Amino acid sequence: MRDDHEKFTSRGVEILAVGPNSPAAFEQYWRNENIPFVGLPDPDHTIARMYRQQVNLFKMGRMPLSCIVDKKGYIRFAHYGVSMQDIPSNEELLHVIDELNASSR
Repeated sequence: MRDDHEKFTSRGVEILAVGPNSPAAFEQYWRNENIPFVGLPDPDHTIARMYRQQVNLFKMGRMPLSCIVDKKGYIRFAHYGVSMQDIPSNEELLHVIDELNASSR
């Protein structure tokens, strides 16, 4: 998402990444990697539980979750990954966003 950040923001999208790290570790990683969107630490898994993100201890912890939440707070799209590689491409997400934007006009 970092590489296509401008494509997302030009569509009115705000990106928020949630991770299980401590606030200090999360902040350091975000700064070191120069990530242009918001990163939110979730070491107690509060947000992960709210979105029913799956945890698989044998596969490195939390499984990937990509979701699109509209301005009213409704989840309009959700992809729950079954492995660490099961993540929608930026192109797939942008296509979904374009469809959602077109249907809301």
